[in-house]
Amino acid sequence: MGSKLERIEKNEVALEIEVPGDKVSEALNKAYRRVVKDVSVPGFRKGRVPRPVLESYFGKEILYDEALNELLPVAYEEAVKENDLTPVTEPQIDVVQMEEGKPLVFKARVVVKPEVVLGQVEGIEVTTSPITVTEEDVDKRLEAMRERYARLVKVQDDVTAQEGDVLRIDFEGFIDGEPFPGGKGEDYSLELGSRTFIPGFEEQLVGTKTGEEKEIKVQFPEDYHSQDLAGKEAMFKVKVHEIKRRELSPLNDEFAQEVSEFETLEELREEIRKNLAKMAEERTKQLRRDEVVAKAVESAEVDIHPAMIEEQIDSMLESFQQRLAQQGLTLEDYINVTGTSLEAIREDYAQEAEKTLRANLVLEKIALEKGLKPTEEDFQQHLQRVAGDFGIDADQLKERVAGSRGRIEYGIMLDKAVDFLLENAVTVQSSGREEENRTDAE
Repeated sequence: MGSKLERIEKNEVALEIEVPGDKVSEALNKAYRRVVKDVSVPGFRKGRVPRPVLESYFGKEILYDEALNELLPVAYEEAVKENDLTPVTEPQIDVVQMEEGKPLVFKARVVVKPEVVLGQVEGIEVTTSPITVTEEDVDKRLEAMRERYARLVKVQDDVTAQEGDVLRIDFEGFIDGEPFPGGKGEDYSLELGSRTFIPGFEEQLVGTKTGEEKEIKVQFPEDYHSQDLAGKEAMFKVKVHEIKRRELSPLNDEFAQEVSEFETLEELREEIRKNLAKMAEERTKQLRRDEVVAKAVESAEVDIHPAMIEEQIDSMLESFQQRLAQQGLTLEDYINVTGTSLEAIREDYAQEAEKTLRANLVLEKIALEKGLKPTEEDFQQHLQRVAGDFGIDADQLKERVAGSRGRIEYGIMLDKAVDFLLENAVTVQSSGREEENRTDAE
């Protein structure tokens, strides 16, 4: 077998592959022996039809197609290895010559993994400063806890509703004086400011009192999910039965005992401080990793074929569909609810897909040049860490991911490349980032 390689722009190559004639004849004979078992020709017993009769009755193509299915994959794989290629898409096959007694000649056009020319990988300047945690951050977290554990208390009848209050209401909607389906509700709990209802509805309930009846005029958005209501004006008759307001507990030891396992507020503050510090440390690490990778990628040269980006988008879309399925939704459901389209979703993914591919290719090149192959110990430590994060047995996890070992080891290899960049980076103090980094911890 022989092959000729022609390089086309954007990491696309064309292979002209030739399979010797004797291999073709052998494949055609095998094809005949397989096909003859399942065909019937008048005057011959099944499986006993001579080859010339079979070819005359059904056409030679019946054997050629069968032989090609055997010859093409093997010849293509050999040519790929011979030319040291790493295809990233399925090949486009064009048969040039297929005739018994002559060599099989076919062309395979395929996109291959691009060459990566590394730039700076050592001495990269990292300006990310450690994220600091302040007492103000602790205070904000405590306030968030107060909000979360606030009690809803009924206000007096003469107190007017304000944003953030929870109202218990009856309502009925009318269009052109006629009620419409789905426009009625009784004893409905509505938080003002939650934007649960169409724009303008909740705002007009601010200032109402318990027992008050009010007519509210609104217009459904033009992109409303129900075409029957989109863009139409409506009037709602609303009756307010009850108004409840959040009552925050005072920050004291009793509050700490109510919302945590701690006896005093100071103990709770210390626990919050520790948790925020841990989060800040993890966030700092991630920011440093992102920065050093971005700079390594920026200094490298890599030309990515659009077909690779499309395949990466396919992968991202598949992951998105899996997340939707966990919520009991399909991609079609999501498109209908959001009013988007598959084309728009793919377009939104395009930039992130190219960024991910570029980073992965650069990190892979670094790992290969620096000999950063994942070891068995690396793999086992990864399983132990993941098992601990999800609270499952490491041996059980190992069984579950047995078919994904290659993908996992690839991820470990990329992580080792990032670690190499960080270990060989230079930390540079950058003014003006402390405030930015402190905010990231909140």
